[in-house]
Amino acid sequence: MDYQEKPVWLVLVQVILVCLAGLLIGSAIGMAISALIYSGEGNFLEEMSNPSNDKMRVPLLVTQGLSAIMGFLIFPYFIWKALRKKDTSFFQQYPLHVGSLVLVLLLVISFVVVDSAIIEWNQNIQFPDFLKSFEAWSRAKEDELALLTKMLTTFDSFGEFVIGFIVIAILAGVCEEFIFRGIIQTELLRGTKNIHLAIWGSAFLFSAIHAQFFGFVPRMLLGVLFGYLYHWSGNLIVPMFAHFVNNGFSVLMMYLNQLGIVQVDVESTEAAPWPAVAGFTIITFGLLVYLKKFYAARNTTLL
Repeated sequence: MDYQEKPVWLVLVQVILVCLAGLLIGSAIGMAISALIYSGEGNFLEEMSNPSNDKMRVPLLVTQGLSAIMGFLIFPYFIWKALRKKDTSFFQQYPLHVGSLVLVLLLVISFVVVDSAIIEWNQNIQFPDFLKSFEAWSRAKEDELALLTKMLTTFDSFGEFVIGFIVIAILAGVCEEFIFRGIIQTELLRGTKNIHLAIWGSAFLFSAIHAQFFGFVPRMLLGVLFGYLYHWSGNLIVPMFAHFVNNGFSVLMMYLNQLGIVQVDVESTEAAPWPAVAGFTIITFGLLVYLKKFYAARNTTLL
């Protein structure tokens, strides 16, 4: 059998297994490096599990960054390349239209406002009585992750902000889009022959891996947005840039809020005012329609 005809399920299973191995190895390397730069007084391994210790901010960011590089980028790429006999050019079927990135930036920021309404709704979901134990567990897990996120994004210096921006915005944008849109969405499309199933399926997995049920739907919709941008543009750099803008905008606004420069709290789970949500919904829809036509017109002329 030709390598390019490897069954989709086999490719995905092997990619996921290698991805998990990469996450573990990346975390181990990150922890080893972090132990060298740890400036606290307690036991390093014990403090790694303490989300309230701000001395662990940089070590945890370093560990998270290396884990993402190994688990979502390097390891999956090499196993996928071996199985599919393709290289990175596969993820750039069409040239990058640099001018469109301005519109993508506006689209993502506009969608942040729209998504705030979904965030509030998802946060306030009430479970039926027979699922109350699951709801309690999910809430506790959500609170635990929220505490960790707050610690990682409460920067004590500009240097910490730069490290956080690199890990949370740049590395997450590149690595997560590579695995979820580049490999998983592509393989799901090859298996289902249906781009919508592929986009929504990869977005579902993208949200699930974050293990935050009360943020599941808005994060999945964000993945769907990235998925369609990749499909329309034919260039993985576009959803990587969109992901970078989403994360980078949030990290930047949090830092500016901490400095007292802006009053907007992007960590709030309250929806933006409804007139703003309605207005930005129209803007988001308009930008989506325009970008779809923009990429279709330019990519068609290259065929």
